[in-house]
Amino acid sequence: MIFSSPDPASDPYFAVTLLRLQKTSYALEAELIGDDRIPPLLEDEVELTAWRGRWLTAWDGVDLVGAIAWWEDDDRIDIEKVMVSPVATRRGIASALLREVLGRASGREIVVATGRANAPAVSLYAKHGFRVEGDEQVPPGIWITRLRRAGQG
Repeated sequence: MIFSSPDPASDPYFAVTLLRLQKTSYALEAELIGDDRIPPLLEDEVELTAWRGRWLTAWDGVDLVGAIAWWEDDDRIDIEKVMVSPVATRRGIASALLREVLGRASGREIVVATGRANAPAVSLYAKHGFRVEGDEQVPPGIWITRLRRAGQG
């Protein structure tokens, strides 16, 4: 697996590839939670490239198999998206991407949210030291679980 940190706004081909990964990855979450109104499924290429956070991608040869997106400041890292290609699940890709971001935390807390019914994602975050903070309904009918990992330092 090869990691890279491309900017989708500077490479239209990559933006299309990343959006395809996002749609197929979040379609799996939509199945798990029983609702397809989750924001990453509704996002288009313009919205994807307008977001100015950081990206880390995982490649198997020329195939994009995973990505993680986050923003950070001096006190906190907020993980926005974790995506794995449906053809590459159960290979540790999400854990590898998450470990890379955890390694960059430098003592900062890290927060993330996922669908409450997305048991594999909740389990992934728990395995990496995240604790459930609570559930929230956003938008109505869609429940997310917010998780936090205290700063290590």
